[in-house]
Amino acid sequence: MLITPGKLLAGIDSPEDLRKLDRTQLPQVCNELRQYIIDNVSVYGGHFGASLGVVELTVALHYIFNTPDDQLVWDVGHQAYGHKILTGRRDNFKTNRIYGGLSGFPKRKESPYDTFGVGHSSTSISAALGMAVASSLEKNPQRQHIAVIGDGSMTAGLAFEGMNHAGSTDSNLLIILNDNCMAIDPNVGALKEYLTDITTSHTYNKVRDEVWNLLGKMSTFGKSAQEIVSKVETAMKSALLRQSNLFESLGLRYFGPIDGHDIDHLTAVLNDLKDIPGPKILHCVTVKGKGYGPAEKDQTKWHAPGLFDKVTGEIQKKVYDTPQAPKYQDVFGHTLVELAEQNPRIVGVTPAMPSGSSMNIMMKAMPERAFDVGIAEQHAVTFSAGMATRGEVVYCNIYSTFMQRAYDQVIHDVCIQELPVIFCLDRAGFAGADGATHHGAYDIAYMRCIPNMIVAAPMNEQELRNLMYTAQLDKIQQGTQAFTIRYPRGQGVMPQWRTSLEEIQIGQGRKVRDGEDIAILTIGHIGNYAVEVCDTLAKEGLSVAHYDMRFVKPLDEAMLHEVFNKFDRVITVEDGCLQGGFGSAVVEFMTDHDYTSRIKRLGIPDRLVEHGEQIELHHECGFDPEGIANAVRAMVGHGISV
Repeated sequence: MLITPGKLLAGIDSPEDLRKLDRTQLPQVCNELRQYIIDNVSVYGGHFGASLGVVELTVALHYIFNTPDDQLVWDVGHQAYGHKILTGRRDNFKTNRIYGGLSGFPKRKESPYDTFGVGHSSTSISAALGMAVASSLEKNPQRQHIAVIGDGSMTAGLAFEGMNHAGSTDSNLLIILNDNCMAIDPNVGALKEYLTDITTSHTYNKVRDEVWNLLGKMSTFGKSAQEIVSKVETAMKSALLRQSNLFESLGLRYFGPIDGHDIDHLTAVLNDLKDIPGPKILHCVTVKGKGYGPAEKDQTKWHAPGLFDKVTGEIQKKVYDTPQAPKYQDVFGHTLVELAEQNPRIVGVTPAMPSGSSMNIMMKAMPERAFDVGIAEQHAVTFSAGMATRGEVVYCNIYSTFMQRAYDQVIHDVCIQELPVIFCLDRAGFAGADGATHHGAYDIAYMRCIPNMIVAAPMNEQELRNLMYTAQLDKIQQGTQAFTIRYPRGQGVMPQWRTSLEEIQIGQGRKVRDGEDIAILTIGHIGNYAVEVCDTLAKEGLSVAHYDMRFVKPLDEAMLHEVFNKFDRVITVEDGCLQGGFGSAVVEFMTDHDYTSRIKRLGIPDRLVEHGEQIELHHECGFDPEGIANAVRAMVGHGISV
């Protein structure tokens, strides 16, 4: 479908073209940019509300600052669609998040305007500060460095570490706080309340306007105006707010709050701030989903709604004639409530992903026993560990890719202390269109090497339920091991998934299919591909055995002895990195026990795999059904090389 940009937007192939326009034309640019985002996302999908909320801010930044020489860093990147469209990627934007197309996030190798690759939250301040210090070392004090960070991302410790460092320097750094009270779900915690206090203080805002009027006359009064503004602001902030300004106490000059949708005021303020040296923060209040009614009303739903009718606001949903398997995340959410109804010590923890992980099901049913701690993965793990010391049965649900941020806490605060925290790692394996920053490629490798850690992966919904049930049993909770359960993004395979809960013996796999020619060992959901492959190859006269190992740690050694005593050709399949992963664990066992079978490992190779549909990425890496079947044929001598 051909999507045509508006008249002004059609003539903007770079920010240099934008800067040729008169300021009076900027409101029209904003309207056209917002409509272009709506048109594209409604047809091709992607993140939605975040980019609509920063349209005016995006236009103002590229209009006032000399990008790409001035360094602009977007935090997370959900909100960077307008940035991409204005920086030479307008006509190719229809390929956003599609296999082989544009990344859904800023990416250094995609454009010189993408100064820092992002996808995880709270990195922008540290990165922009590093750039500012580098510019100082290069004797380039005129270069501007801007970090755009949402209030949700401000809850992470890394943001405060960056601000704490920035406040002790004289670096030319501008932090723009995009305050919309939202991450993917509504923000939580004391910082949200603090920012609300600032934005709703009528007395403070009235006097603040006086400061901005004075600031606007700086060009007339010169350096002395800066000193006046500084003194007036400091006194006003301390006197009129209920508590002293958090950002000022960190050594950052604080300006705002201002309306993030007033393009005229934004450009004037940003132009003035260019002339104020040192680290500073501009507090912009915005509305996520601005300009599209349904997205403003239900901001969580419209964070990434999928395809929709832009006129009616109806989100397209596939209609099936037969019952469909649920998403793994929903099986987790419903099963957690089911278990918690039976076990009063069960609690749930998520770092700012209640809807993405389906922890919101428990938060609704048992709000006093489910905790959204904000974008704070390190805190989520140690908080869980603290509850575990008092005998609570903690299900800490974190996306596999985000668990990387809390690795030290897993080792130091959980496993060394022998605490039986249950980690449920959603989005394990390829995450799909979000790409390399969000793939859960490494959790098998980084979890299985930690002492006092059980690592398991269900092949279907029934196994997920049973693993969750097993993890909360007294024999586990009174032991010394944490328990990791990994499962992928998307649907399972069992429409009738509400099976009875049964214990699974730790370290015990299952034989799915017997065979004589070759054995396939799988871990997790990817084993369903092997079921399909075994059926296909049986028609070709090949007898393929399939073992669902269930556990990476501890391995089912009895089953592996059976496999290596019977088969001289073995294939392992996993949706995780090959280095240190499930296949590596099997090879270690084989070597330790002096087996000499030929073995082929299939999984994610030692390179960064970009975005695309999961099946496209599985095919690229050679462990989709076709790739597995070809590997079998090659090993048994059917002429296919791999």
